Order: sequence, then C-alpha cells, then structure tokens
Amino acid sequence: MSDAIISGRRSRQLGGTVLLAPATLVVLIMLAAPLALLVRYSFNRFSPTDLMIAAVTPENYVRFFTDPFYLEVMRTTIGVALLSTVLCLILGLPIGWRLSRMRPPWRGIFIFAMIMPLFVSSTVRALGWMILFARGGVLDLGSSYFFQRHFEMQFSSTGVVIGIVSANLPYMVLMAQSVFAGIDDRLSEAARGLGAAPVRAFWRVIWPLAIPGIAIATIMCLILGMNAYATPILLGGPRFQMMAPLVYWEFGTNNNWPFASALAFVLMATTLLLAVVAHTLVPRRYRA
Repeated sequence: MSDAIISGRRSRQLGGTVLLAPATLVVLIMLAAPLALLVRYSFNRFSPTDLMIAAVTPENYVRFFTDPFYLEVMRTTIGVALLSTVLCLILGLPIGWRLSRMRPPWRGIFIFAMIMPLFVSSTVRALGWMILFARGGVLDLGSSYFFQRHFEMQFSSTGVVIGIVSANLPYMVLMAQSVFAGIDDRLSEAARGLGAAPVRAFWRVIWPLAIPGIAIATIMCLILGMNAYATPILLGGPRFQMMAPLVYWEFGTNNNWPFASALAFVLMATTLLLAVVAHTLVPRRYRA
C-alpha cells in the first residue's frame, strides 16, 4: 500500500514537472540569453569611433573598482536602498498588522486603497512628489507663508528616499498583511490566556511565525530600492547619482555598451549579495 502511494506521488510530481517544463525553458532562455550577451559585452573594449571592439579584457570592471566616483555612486545606492527598506519596515509592519485584524468590508476597502498607488506608474508618482518638493511647490509655499522661510526638498537625498519609500511601501504593507492574516488569532489569544501581555504575545508568538514572510518582503523592497530609476532622476536631479540611472546613461547617451554591461553586472551582483546577507540574518530556525 505504501509503495502504491509513493508511486502515485512520484507520478504526480513527474506530471507537474512535464507541464512546467516548457514555461520554465522559455523563461530560462529569455533570461539567460540576454545575460550571456551582457557578459560578453562587459569584456569588450569601447572605442569612440567603432563603439565596441571585440576583446576579452577586465578593464571595464577595473575601471569601476578603481574610480572613486563609481564607488561613491554604489555607496549612495546601497545607503538609499537600505534606508528606504528600513523605513518601509517601520511604517509598513504596523499598517499590515492592523489590516490583518480588520473585519470585512473595511479590510477590503483599505487594502484596495493600498493597491491604488500601484495602478499609477512610478514616474507619475515622482512627478507628484516634485510638485510638493520643488521651490514654489506646495510645501515651499506653505512654509514661506507660515514660517517665512523656503522649504525645498527636490534634488536632495531626502526627497529620493521619500519617493522610493512611497513607491515600495504598498508592497511591504500587502505582504505583511498577508503574512499576519495567515497566523491564527487563537495563538495570541492562548498566549494572553497564559498571562502574556499583548505586546509580549506579539513578540514571542506572532513575530517568530511572521519572520520568513517579512524577510521576503524586506528583500523585495531592498531589490526595488537598489534598482530604482525614475525616482532618483526626477527627485534627485542630475547631481544625485544612483546605479540604475548611471547604467542607462552609459547605454543610451555615451553608447559605451561594454562599460554599461559591467555596471549592470556589478549592480546585479551587489543586489544579490545584499539579498543573501539579509536572508542569512534571519535565524536558521525561522527560514522558510
């Protein structure tokens, strides 16, 4: 009987693998082929006349790691991504917890309100922040009227962080809400019944169960912050440099495809490294 059950499970697994194989193959080809092409480009040489010369040289990577300007851009990118992720955690977790404990129809209404910004592109949202932050904008006019001083946050790192947080916060809230909603209320009720205060019940019972899902949400916000494009350009201005706009600048304006490919891989490798570090920080017993 047990052999028949095992054989049936293996047959279902094999059937699922066969069904998923074509889609998986297409995704791998569509993902691996451009990456392989970028790898080849990153080892080529750039020429102002011929644009790209076939070669096998690490000079593009050496240029990045030996130039203080590019290293500073990477430090700025990492700093902005980490700060925006921490702010998303601080702001998103309480909202997600409160949403998970709401009753219909209010929960559906507020979740829809959180989803609404996702229907608008990040460029349009950044333009909205520009109206608030720019000199002569809403905040500047209000500050000039009430405090007789100008309030301008456009073209600053603070404005960029606020813009990235506003773009990533809905993802954090929705994932946190989903994680908390999947935890049975009776667990915290049992903890309170045993004498634990509500705060202690949350940190000792609910939080350990939520850590794997919260870690995934954190990593996703970190990746989105590292690869932000429209927000740094519109709110940071030409003097504020982050990696994603720099990659586009090298590709589209300078036509330096070899160096741009190297920048893209450095950004991707750094993002993956930070994601691995963030996952490692989660205690082993809590990892999904």
